[in-house]
Amino acid sequence: MTMIQGTMWPERTSVSTRRVHSLIRKYWDAFLAHRDRRNLRGTLSGLSDRELMDIGTTRGEIDYVVSNCDIDPRDIVSHSRAV
Repeated sequence: MTMIQGTMWPERTSVSTRRVHSLIRKYWDAFLAHRDRRNLRGTLSGLSDRELMDIGTTRGEIDYVVSNCDIDPRDIVSHSRAV
């Protein structure tokens, strides 16, 4: 009986270690994504209104752009444009 428990313990430890590693990795990735968004927001906020217009956004859209940076803005068609 002791032998069976002894052989199962390392298996449980490795599964537990993988779960902890996975959890730490998820938190680290979330931290890095948050830091990237914060840096992007700071960079865009530091631009002049003219520079923001050149890249196709306004000061009021900075938070939207930062929170949706995975979306390609070239695929979005403006509703004010005549069809």
